[in-house]
Amino acid sequence: MRTHFTPEQLADPEMAASQAAIRKCVHCGFCTATCPTYVLTGDERDGPRGRIELIRAMLESDAPPTRATVTHIDRCLSCLACTTTCPSGVDYARLIDHARVHVERRYRRPWPERLLRAAIPAVMTRPLVLRMALALGRLAAPFERLLPGPLAAMRRLVPARTGRRAPADVIPAQGPRRGRVALLQGCVEPAVTPQVREAAIRLITRAGFDVVLAEGEGCCGALSEHLGRADEAKALARRNLVAWEAAGDLDAIVTTAAGCGTMIKGYGETVGGVEAAGAASLARDVMEFIAEVGLPPVVRPPGLAVAYHAACSLQHGQQIKAAPPRLLAEAGFEVRAVPEGHLCCGSAGVYNILQPELAGRLRDRKAANIARTGASVVAAGNVGCMAQIAPVVDAAVVHPVELLDWATGGPRPAAMIPDADFKPRAAEVSRG
Repeated sequence: MRTHFTPEQLADPEMAASQAAIRKCVHCGFCTATCPTYVLTGDERDGPRGRIELIRAMLESDAPPTRATVTHIDRCLSCLACTTTCPSGVDYARLIDHARVHVERRYRRPWPERLLRAAIPAVMTRPLVLRMALALGRLAAPFERLLPGPLAAMRRLVPARTGRRAPADVIPAQGPRRGRVALLQGCVEPAVTPQVREAAIRLITRAGFDVVLAEGEGCCGALSEHLGRADEAKALARRNLVAWEAAGDLDAIVTTAAGCGTMIKGYGETVGGVEAAGAASLARDVMEFIAEVGLPPVVRPPGLAVAYHAACSLQHGQQIKAAPPRLLAEAGFEVRAVPEGHLCCGSAGVYNILQPELAGRLRDRKAANIARTGASVVAAGNVGCMAQIAPVVDAAVVHPVELLDWATGGPRPAAMIPDADFKPRAAEVSRG
C-alpha cells in the first residue's frame, strides 16, 4: 500500500513503524475471510484491509479523525485472526494500537462514551473497587432490562459469587523442586474466576515448581491499551516489572488469562528496556508452560468429551494452538474442535461492553457452534471468553487448567455437575 507521510511525521518512531506496517499490505483480502466483524457486516471498512486504509488516511492527515473512521476502528476486536492469515506479515496489532492512541488523543467522544471508557479501567484494574462493582451488579439483576446497552452487557457478565485476591505468598512445590515461577493474578480473574488460580497453583506445584504470588503486582495493562490509553498501560506494566524484580529469580511468569499473556509478551515493545524484554521472554501461558515442563501423572482419566474453545489471544496473539488440545487429550479427555474456531466469541477484553450488539451476535454464533460438538464441557483459556460463553451454552464452561488439575489429582471443577448427577452420554465415554 502506498503512503504519503512527511519526513517530519516519520521522525516519530511510532509513526515510522506504522508506515512500515501499512506498506506491507498488498490488498490481497485473505484477512477479510477470517475477520469476525467483516463476516458479520460485509462492510469493507469493518475488515482489516479497509481499516488499514482508514488508519493510513487518518495518520497521514494528522487531523482529528471523523466519526465514521472512529466507528470502524472501535469495531475492531483486536482478535488478530488477520495476522494469522496475512501472507505479507503486516503487524496489524501495532497498527491498531497506534490508531487507538491517536483516536484517544485527537477525537472528542460524546460524554457518555468518555465516562464509560474512563470508568472501565478505573474499576476493572482495581480489585477492591471491582469487587464492590460486582456486588452492585448482582443487586441490579432484577432491573437488567431497564439498563442501557453497555450497562446491561456489564450486568450479564457479573458472576454469582466474587472471589478475593490472595495475599502475596510463595506456595512450595510438591515433591522434588524443579524451579520457581510467578503466577500473574491480574485484576479481573481473581474476582470473577478465582477457581482458575487455585487449579493453576495445584497443577504447577504438582509439576515441581514453587509458585510466587508477587506483592505489588496488578493489572497487566491490556484493558488500558485496548482503550488507547497508552501511558496508563505502561504505568501498570512498570508496576508489574518492579514486583517481579522484587520477587527474586524466576524461571517463568505464568498467566492463566490468555489476554494477559499476549500483553506481557509484548512488554519489550510497549514498555521498552532490559527489564521489560526480560519479563516478556519469561512470559508463558499456563498451558504453554505445562507443555514445556510436562504434565504430572494422570491419576483420574475422566473420559469426557470436551469442546475446546481457542481464545483469540492464545491462538492468534501468542500463536499457541497445539499445546492445549494435546494436553487435554493426554489427560484423558476426548477433545472436540469447535467449528469456526478461528472466529472470536465477542468478548475481546471489554469489547462486549463497548460493542454489545456485535459482541452478542458473535457470542450467539459461537454458542451455536459449540452446541454442534455435542460436548457437555467447554474448555476456554481466557476469563473473558468464559464469562462471555457461559450464560448462553448448555454446558459447563471451565478453564483447561481446571481439567488438567482434576485429571492429575485435584478436585472436580466447580462449574461441572456433581458426580452423582453427571451421566455422560455413551458417545462421551472414551476411556475409564
